[in-house]
Amino acid sequence: MEAVDYDLGTKNLRLTREGPILWCTIDRPGARNAITSAMYFGIKKAVRLVNSDKSLRALIITGTGDVFAPGGELGGRHEEGDQPLPDGLVYEMLPFVSIRESQAPVISAVNGICQAGGLLIAMLSDIAVCSERASFRVPELLRGIIDATYAAILPIHVGMAQARDLLLSARKLDAAEALRIGLISRVVKHEDLRAEALKAATEILQTAPECRAHVKRMLNQQYARIDYETMFVSLMSETSEAREGMAAFMEKRQPNWIPEGLPA
Repeated sequence: MEAVDYDLGTKNLRLTREGPILWCTIDRPGARNAITSAMYFGIKKAVRLVNSDKSLRALIITGTGDVFAPGGELGGRHEEGDQPLPDGLVYEMLPFVSIRESQAPVISAVNGICQAGGLLIAMLSDIAVCSERASFRVPELLRGIIDATYAAILPIHVGMAQARDLLLSARKLDAAEALRIGLISRVVKHEDLRAEALKAATEILQTAPECRAHVKRMLNQQYARIDYETMFVSLMSETSEAREGMAAFMEKRQPNWIPEGLPA
């Protein structure tokens, strides 16, 4: 493994390389790998790097400890040293479309908790190789957030009935169930995760790159249009449930929309 000297705009993403394969490690253990805006944009930069540097051929994204990524940092906190984002960016700073459309293969090596934006990264990777210890959740509605990306892509991955269940209940599921319903594609022993992620990258890199790009384009056409307008209008609304959901999370209380007398 060799460290890569490339500025992603945040100290909480580490780049290393193994021959032509680039590793991007989400490394913010003090906040359980919650992804700041600079980190989201940094992951997008890592995707750009592996597509522009001819000595690199694939990207593997992983996490540290028992967490892959739990999603975005609630409350908008930033880390010291994070570079400011370009003006005018909203959803364009997110890496999801870049991962989905990357011509260089993108693999997620899911080492643990994988939720919200972290699960989107795994789902939109070419292959998600997951530890048997990993767990998954789509928790946005618990926080009053309309997630347009999940509404567009989840039914394609798992079918409408499973998508309704996961989105509307926000329940947790383990790696075995996630594999069974098609949310992810590979589950491996925890100690084999690194080797199995490298194996997946190697397998993809044996396929013809131009043909592969056309197949990915055809696959991506199956996704519905992503309604970011509704999502961001809701987030910016003065009466936004997202404001209440975020406040409740920070104050460690239930949001005000939960009915009184609800059975435990």
